[in-house]
Amino acid sequence: MTSTIEYLRNNYLRNDLLPSIFCPGCGNGQIINYVLHAIDELKIPKNNIVLVSGIGCSSRIPAYFDTDGIHTTHGRAIAFATGIKTTNPKLDVIVFTGDGDLAAIGLNHFLQAIRRNIDITVICINNENFGMTGGQASPTTPMGSFTATTPYQSIEHSFNLAFLAKTAGAPYVARWTTAHSREAINSIKKGLKKKGFSFIEMLSPCPVSGKRFKSSHEYINYYLNNSIKYSDKFRDETSSHLFSSLEECFITDHEGKIIIGEIVDIDKPDFHVLYKKLKEAAKNEFWKSRQ
Repeated sequence: MTSTIEYLRNNYLRNDLLPSIFCPGCGNGQIINYVLHAIDELKIPKNNIVLVSGIGCSSRIPAYFDTDGIHTTHGRAIAFATGIKTTNPKLDVIVFTGDGDLAAIGLNHFLQAIRRNIDITVICINNENFGMTGGQASPTTPMGSFTATTPYQSIEHSFNLAFLAKTAGAPYVARWTTAHSREAINSIKKGLKKKGFSFIEMLSPCPVSGKRFKSSHEYINYYLNNSIKYSDKFRDETSSHLFSSLEECFITDHEGKIIIGEIVDIDKPDFHVLYKKLKEAAKNEFWKSRQ
């Protein structure tokens, strides 16, 4: 039986901080809802959860949860999460980040955490711009877009973060939009259960600072009507858009469609298991040398 919104709100959120400060039509509230459902369905104790964020609209999310959380500096959420998880591997550590926070100043932390296979779950809320500071272009802003910093169109190729995570070696990668609620909840649950680095990218509306659509309804209809499930037949490019001119550019990933779905689901040893084995081996070697 699915828990009611009232139950989830009263058991997992800080009601004294509601309603939220998010703009009308923002997808952050939906993603909070999806995470609440995932945590509740997995029956994860609140005192075992730590939420970590950097700077940006989505980075305000941990404040609303009645769990331990930390609001860190710009781009450094994964670095802080790495320290927390390494100190206490039993914790369920979830990072909330935006496309600007993750893919601009925080990109190297993202890649290195994947390389190490740190057992954390990263949820990137991708609204394709720096929404909190006025809608500037971010690393995921589609080529040809008009933003506060690209008033004559963006001529830069953009990152596809899900494929970037796949190429870097993340064992679990999924990509959904806020219009795909049950799929997103299931992926968050899988990410929380996966041993190793899990990355869930959520394409999310930004009707206030974003320039593509002026209402959340337009965004949701666009997501529903222009999505295609991932298949191995798609080219695994780390860039969304590889075009020779603006006249050729699309704002989507594959033949006019947004690629969504589970991109990677494999098993590989995580950092914490390997570190434990290394410590045991080093300890045994030390005592052998003392004999």
